[in-house]
Amino acid sequence: MARNVPFSYVPAFRVLTVLLLLLPLRSSAGGRHDYHDALRKSILFFEGQRSGRLPPDQRLRWRRDSALHDGSTFGVDLTGGYYDAGDNIKFGFPMAFTTTMLSWSIIDFGRNMGPELENAVKAVEWATDYLLKATARPGVVFVQVGDPYSDHNCWERPEDMDTLRTVYKIDGSHPGSDVAGETAAALAAASIVFRSRDPAYSRLLLNRAVRAFEFADRHRGAYSSSLYHAVCPFYCDVNGYQDELLWGAAWLHKASRRRQYREYIVRNEVVLRAGDTINEFGWDNKHAGINVLISKEVLMGRAEYFESFRHNAEGFICSILPGISHPQVQYSPGGLLFKAGGSNMQHVTSLSFLLLAYSNYLSHANKVVPCGETTATPALLKRLARQQVDYILGDNPLGMSYMVGYGARYPQRIHHRASSLPSVAAHPARIGCKAGSRYFLSPNPNPNVLVGAVVGGPNNTDAFPDSRPFFPETEPTTYINAPLVGLFAFFSAHS
Repeated sequence: MARNVPFSYVPAFRVLTVLLLLLPLRSSAGGRHDYHDALRKSILFFEGQRSGRLPPDQRLRWRRDSALHDGSTFGVDLTGGYYDAGDNIKFGFPMAFTTTMLSWSIIDFGRNMGPELENAVKAVEWATDYLLKATARPGVVFVQVGDPYSDHNCWERPEDMDTLRTVYKIDGSHPGSDVAGETAAALAAASIVFRSRDPAYSRLLLNRAVRAFEFADRHRGAYSSSLYHAVCPFYCDVNGYQDELLWGAAWLHKASRRRQYREYIVRNEVVLRAGDTINEFGWDNKHAGINVLISKEVLMGRAEYFESFRHNAEGFICSILPGISHPQVQYSPGGLLFKAGGSNMQHVTSLSFLLLAYSNYLSHANKVVPCGETTATPALLKRLARQQVDYILGDNPLGMSYMVGYGARYPQRIHHRASSLPSVAAHPARIGCKAGSRYFLSPNPNPNVLVGAVVGGPNNTDAFPDSRPFFPETEPTTYINAPLVGLFAFFSAHS
């Protein structure tokens, strides 16, 4: 895990990053980045993460069908969905967040996606088809398939895996308001995506979102308490479940326009701590996202009763700006936003998405954000978001793209089982649990290029070890890519 930057160095980094923001944008190749190509590849990545029976139009052909009996031990069909990262587990919490962010990308930036919009919608549908299965039984949400300790003990292709496909669920006696609330948010957000494309499917998604949220609110508790040994330390809810209840209500309000969700948000704003940790946003912590999402209505002049959320959102904006940012937010010497913990790119992409979304809301309202002596204009926020995107694509001290398959130089040895092991076509014989270890430890590049995968990224000094054992830096995840879909879409139309 990357070591944190000593606090005494942080101010110098921030000053440097302020200067970087004032410099003209450039790419390491000396020209503009091809954001449309990056968009196409960022969506293609999700096909490499698919579980279940693959469709005829599957484009990453080195992947094959996998996990075709998921759920059978419970008498349910839990095939499909996405593997979250470089392993073969289906974790419901990050999968639902991925779905929410893919949907938000389409809702706000779908008009900029051109022919890639259809592929983005397919990426959402692959997830929502699974989430519908996971919520099919009233009073139950299936939240995980696969024993993580069994899986992590092996280095196997998903097509070969013989590890335990244990099914984990939450119910009235074993609550999980966090994962159920995020599932409600995902289904509600996706219902907006399909509202005009497939009205019947959209209604199904919204109705299931309502039911998932009612379950989450009625049976309050963290799924980490109910399923500690299955989900911790992998996707343990450290932040608590309160934010997911507000997040779910916010998306249901946006999707349904029902007064009950507006009243729920207003009534529970303080109780559920909407103003906590305003500069955190990811699969575990939704606070900054809640405030930005709800603030749109305030900025449009339609919801004065949500004014405190706008105040929180502006606090978030100021906390991220280089030079005046919160102590928890650092910038590397090369200008990359950095937060403590592993897989830093998840913070970079999620927070950059919020900066871009809020900048658009400000533009439409003809507003700015006062941050002490600095005024955060929509243009400034877009510039900061674009700087982060360009860093990912190669404008960094190493001149390396952190998206696999984009640019001349990108990570070759990513921490990903399916990518690092020979494909079924190349090696038809089964590769067993421990037989895969030699591929994990090999210095050779991965044989299968997981096009579009964005890895965890460099540390706080811009150093990057291109080696599979360094999983915080070299493992891709679905929730790193999902916000990037919206970012690439916008910049492909405004470059």
